[in-house]
Amino acid sequence: MTVAVPNSVRYFALIPAAGVGARMQAGSPKQYLPIAGKPMLRHALDAFMASPLIAHTYVVVSADDGVIDSVVQEHGAGSGVSVLRCGGATRMETILNALQALHGSLQAHDQVLVHDAARPGLTPALIEKLITEVGDHPAGGLLALPVVDTVKRAGVGNVSAQTVPRDGLWLAQTPQMFSYALLHKALSEAPDPQAITDDASAVEALGLAPRLVEGHPRNLKVTLPRDIHTAELYLAHP
Repeated sequence: MTVAVPNSVRYFALIPAAGVGARMQAGSPKQYLPIAGKPMLRHALDAFMASPLIAHTYVVVSADDGVIDSVVQEHGAGSGVSVLRCGGATRMETILNALQALHGSLQAHDQVLVHDAARPGLTPALIEKLITEVGDHPAGGLLALPVVDTVKRAGVGNVSAQTVPRDGLWLAQTPQMFSYALLHKALSEAPDPQAITDDASAVEALGLAPRLVEGHPRNLKVTLPRDIHTAELYLAHP
């Protein structure tokens, strides 16, 4: 059942892209690595651009980023994409800086969809599914996948020490969508920034429970070199 949301609610995409992607062992930030014929970041950007539900997309980079202009120039002025050069040392700091920069431009109830630049498999259909199924849930929500494999806890020496029940376990994806006011409050008041591994964990720290919306394996995060091939297989079959 579809949950109606107020007509006044607007949806904004926020893509933090100030990281260096150390685990990729590449010579440049991984969001700019070529994948399926274009920079990885462009795939995520194009998905938001193709969604009629998104009012505007913001890409957040470091102040000295010399690559982003060439990635977004095709869209041009007035295309619905803006670059914010206020990236921080961590993902959380980057998002907080962006929210502060957007203070006054976004209303408290506007919804912000935060998406990893390294998830090139996002589609307009997944964006629509997230927005529709989260509806007006006050704690927002996120795309995620139910765990289907048997889960093992490793002991010393990488031995299988315990089988962990998988019932109720999900693997978080992005976008993760929250109101501007809630996201800003959750990240600003996080008691232990080191424990905030995604935006939903910051919201959970407030005692709230974001809604889980089933995503798709194509929306994987490219973290290691081997992930590029897997992502390209999905991108070849939209």
